[in-house]
Amino acid sequence: MKPAKIFQQYIWIVNTLRQYKRLSLEQLNELWVKDQVIGGESLNRKSFLRHKDAILNMFGIIIECDLEHGYKYFISNPEVINDDTIEGWMLSTLTVNTVLSDSISLRNRILLENVPAGEQYLQTIILALKTNRRLAITYQRFGHDGYETTLSPYALKLFHQRWYILAYTGRHIATYALDRMLSVEITDEVFEMPEDFSPEDYYAEYYGITADDTPMAHVVIRAYGNVPNYLRTLPLHVSQKEIGHTDEHTDFSYNIRPSVDFVLALMSYNDGLEVLEPKELRQQIHNIFQASLNRYSIDS
Repeated sequence: MKPAKIFQQYIWIVNTLRQYKRLSLEQLNELWVKDQVIGGESLNRKSFLRHKDAILNMFGIIIECDLEHGYKYFISNPEVINDDTIEGWMLSTLTVNTVLSDSISLRNRILLENVPAGEQYLQTIILALKTNRRLAITYQRFGHDGYETTLSPYALKLFHQRWYILAYTGRHIATYALDRMLSVEITDEVFEMPEDFSPEDYYAEYYGITADDTPMAHVVIRAYGNVPNYLRTLPLHVSQKEIGHTDEHTDFSYNIRPSVDFVLALMSYNDGLEVLEPKELRQQIHNIFQASLNRYSIDS
């Protein structure tokens, strides 16, 4: 069977258990046949157990059987799917790809966002990550001339539809956007990844891709209208806490380095969000909005 078909079966099992929470193999098979996952054929126990093991190995999703309540299967670690992990991202991506491939007749009614260039370098960069080999790239920042450099790739990060590579230049750690790369070649030069370096920890105190010397701050914001619901369903940062609410607003707090990406995220909610603390951040955003207001001034 083609790998794409196998992936579709894995995804169907995971998403069905996410939807129904707990199902016996008999109940799962009834839905399997109804949805004609493999043309109306049944899902036998041997195949299900094989798929269950593959789902664990591929996505880190544990499917267990509740022996005390009707031998019903369930996902025992649903947080893996919701966490910002590569396994969760893979599952989401494969789910979307599967749905879209089955809906090609609706291509004019399913609207997607444009994705910048750079994906063609992913395979080369991932190989460099696997083998700890340095990359020779030609890079061109916006508004600047292109230049050549060699770097040690530490990690890949996806942010706002753009791929970035976190790398050591030989002097410091820097971030490069794949859509601004003009060429990428893997070299024979091997580098040693520092044992005490964690890309996740590197970005832990930030939102987005900009990790600079912005000092840590305890940020308190007030969200109005429907904005609290957006923040609850998609928190801006792992430190987000809901600290109070009224009928008119909800307050959230963050322990974060409020670099430019975080500031822009806050501003994207316009008048639906207000920074209460710290005063310096409140003043910074006030100044940005004031400058924008001055630019949009209308002569009477």
